[in-house]
Amino acid sequence: MAPEYAMNGIVSMKADVFSFGVLLLEIVSGRKNNSCYDEERPLNLVGYAWQLWKEGKASELMEAALDGPCPENELLRCIHVGLLCVQDQAVDRPTMADVVSCLRQNNQHFSSV
Repeated sequence: MAPEYAMNGIVSMKADVFSFGVLLLEIVSGRKNNSCYDEERPLNLVGYAWQLWKEGKASELMEAALDGPCPENELLRCIHVGLLCVQDQAVDRPTMADVVSCLRQNNQHFSSV
């Protein structure tokens, strides 16, 4: 659920973008967002993905079943797009048109996280 809706009951145009980002991270990781994934800190999947991204270890998020034919650069692009979609501020999230464009292309046209 998008933070602006959960905290203030405000439905924004980017709430669906947030949900898509969570879904993308769940698919890539094979994990649900509503569980805790860090023994030292109580992080859900989104928090855990951000932590791994900041530490340069985003590929550790990958579901073991995806290991093999999935090129790492495509996996990292999916994680990057997912993280862009789950930013706290709706204004900072991309539009779904931008998300689709980025996922279809080999080049990254979003600013870095």
